[in-house]
Amino acid sequence: MAFDTFYYDNRAQTICISFEQWESENILTTYVDTVSDVEDYSSGEFYKRELPCILHLITKIDLSFVRFIVIDGFVYLDDNNRLGLGGHLYHSLEKKIPVIGVAKTNFAAIQENKKSILRGESRKPIFVTSAGVNLEDASKYIKSMHGKFRIPKLLKELDTLTKIRSPYE
Repeated sequence: MAFDTFYYDNRAQTICISFEQWESENILTTYVDTVSDVEDYSSGEFYKRELPCILHLITKIDLSFVRFIVIDGFVYLDDNNRLGLGGHLYHSLEKKIPVIGVAKTNFAAIQENKKSILRGESRKPIFVTSAGVNLEDASKYIKSMHGKFRIPKLLKELDTLTKIRSPYE
């Protein structure tokens, strides 16, 4: 599964997609949830804004079949294991489901606990962090995802879906 959230008008729309294999071309299932009165962004504490949105959506999903969760962001914020969004999610799930963070921009405070990977013909890397799964394996999984561009096809589709407002608001 992969989660992403988009913010607008003091609201947040969180989308979760499921897929069968890392190499899958298509989304298996899409889950949507909108939360009002979202916390303002606080530098270095992004998880306080997005984690409640993800956890709210998770209550509506059967996690028994989930092997991994991918988030847009970092699992750790430094090499002393200061938790980022993914780390807080991993702990919130009682460390039962490995979490892989995929970030489009580098975070300078972390050196050892992240891996930069190049996909397709891009010369610009994406950055992978993980909890509950070896960083090398997590990086291989993300690298193997379908698509010939820097951002895997399913993660790009997820990002696009978050920006389409739900008709059920």
